[in-house]
Amino acid sequence: MNGYLGKLLHINLSGLSFEDYPLDSEITEKFIGGAGLACRILYDLVDKETDPLGPQNPLLFMAGPLTGTSVPTAGRIEVCAKSPLTGIWGESSCGGSFAADLRFTGYDGILIEGQAPNLVYLIIKDGEVEIKEAAHLAGKETFETQEILKQELENNKLKIMSIGPAGENLVKFANIVHADTRIAIAGRTGLGAVMGSKRLKAIAVQGTKKEIPLADPEKLKAQSTEITKAVMNNFASRMYQKLGTAAYADMGNATGDLSSKYFTLGGNPDVYNISGSTMKQKILVKNSGCYRCPIRCGREVEIKEGPYKMPLNRGPEYETIAGLGANLLIGNLEAIVHLGLLCDKVGIDSISAGVTIGFAIYLYEKGLLSTAETGGLELTWGNPDLVANLINLISIREGFGDLLAEWSRRLAEKFEISQDEVAAVKGLEIPFHDPRAYFGMGLGYATSNRGACHNQGDYLWASIGNIGPGVYPLGVESLDRFQNEGAAKSLVLIQNYRALYSSLVICAFVNPPAEQIINALNYALGTEYDMEAIKQIGDRLFTMKRLFNLKMGVTAKDDRLPQIMLEPLAGGQGKHVPDLQLMLNEYYAFRDWDPEIGKPFEAKLDQLGLNNFIPDVWG
Repeated sequence: MNGYLGKLLHINLSGLSFEDYPLDSEITEKFIGGAGLACRILYDLVDKETDPLGPQNPLLFMAGPLTGTSVPTAGRIEVCAKSPLTGIWGESSCGGSFAADLRFTGYDGILIEGQAPNLVYLIIKDGEVEIKEAAHLAGKETFETQEILKQELENNKLKIMSIGPAGENLVKFANIVHADTRIAIAGRTGLGAVMGSKRLKAIAVQGTKKEIPLADPEKLKAQSTEITKAVMNNFASRMYQKLGTAAYADMGNATGDLSSKYFTLGGNPDVYNISGSTMKQKILVKNSGCYRCPIRCGREVEIKEGPYKMPLNRGPEYETIAGLGANLLIGNLEAIVHLGLLCDKVGIDSISAGVTIGFAIYLYEKGLLSTAETGGLELTWGNPDLVANLINLISIREGFGDLLAEWSRRLAEKFEISQDEVAAVKGLEIPFHDPRAYFGMGLGYATSNRGACHNQGDYLWASIGNIGPGVYPLGVESLDRFQNEGAAKSLVLIQNYRALYSSLVICAFVNPPAEQIINALNYALGTEYDMEAIKQIGDRLFTMKRLFNLKMGVTAKDDRLPQIMLEPLAGGQGKHVPDLQLMLNEYYAFRDWDPEIGKPFEAKLDQLGLNNFIPDVWG
């Protein structure tokens, strides 16, 4: 099997046992790797009744056929399970170097089932596997856990992914953290809580067998060089290199894409003070990067004085600056650095945390919450100390934090507030690219397989005209950002292409010509894919995740935006509102899905080679 090591490591934590799990070449041919292959495997293992936090919900860490090769950014891992946050497909991509080392140990992924009797951690070194007791790590923060394990095992070369107290306490939006040359996070859909439910504190890997079976390694190496050149000729890549992902904050604010005050305000004069350019001017020390990444968009910052003084550490990404800054009307960059690091340490997703806390403050301001419900806390905008306190309370599930740990939708249910005021889709809190600024993003949120997601259908970059040269040959068009007609076609093609990316697995910031990505895959696998074949594979991968969600009970009624995202914003660029129904009608037609129930028609499933799922879908 060119491109594959041919096996997963299958862990049964209930019995503290493990064995090799062979990969089926027919399935890898159809679903490639990463999230696509993970979805196909997990489809057979869970159903609508599976408790996401029960021992029957498997957790899968999956690499792809390009992982650990010379291809730029090919060091990513996809973490997948039924999400405890949404109850549907849970997928989170993590950079760093964990995935490459996992492949160098001899495995394409790790399938974890059951529940350990006590807290444990897993160590994998060149095919040797141990499950070790971790009582001494209980309650430890993520970075602290990783340092303890490196010292305990006398090995600084270990690549470790761990949960913090939030994961142990089953916070619904707990994440998994990997601290190496660049701090990387498997952040969305609450998979840190799944790991915590299994009483698995950390996974440590080290591999030295760096030869991945490839059809033509020399051609792949030469193609990787061309990919790197193309990537670094792209304006967005150079922008991320100089200013990090936070470079977008100023533009997002100017266009209304970075809405503030819990998605109710279209312009915020404080955003310049917390942008990537200000970070570079005031506190940036150096860049950091993931495995084989030429961009190195990670920020390493130092705060030399003041209440948030700290030594060299991770700087915040765009979504953290937006979620814990503009969203909460906090205009102090040093405070946001502190809050972002606090989320990483305790192990919670900064997007869901920011939206959930923002929702609570929004309700408090409207008089729908009082100090009687918050445990005496006065919820006010622009208050970093309050937010830090709430993050800590969430992570240990104490007081009002226990309710917030159940996420924003549960907060609305508790106080009988309309779900149309909850900024979430299918249960996943909306990130900070406002659908009123780029209409296609709203359609992307409504139809994304994991709930509101900006990375699996990044329509805004196509609308701007800077998604990279690779995407447009697929048929994607650069439309006006306020255009409803035609947005569906471009979004579908982008979603399919990103589904391929999450299966290879490479970073969505790398956008060379699509032909170069196709060549790289062919040189790895020994296949002869062309553009049309790649388009169909991406369609199959995206559709497979839809089939998973249909099995969990999703229907066309779930493909929606809450009303709070369909009302004009105050200030800035906020007067435009998307016509979601018009776009959905075009979307279902272009995908060949039944618009009444949101299922792919039988002929579509047959065309994609998914005809064996027809009985499940249609009865």
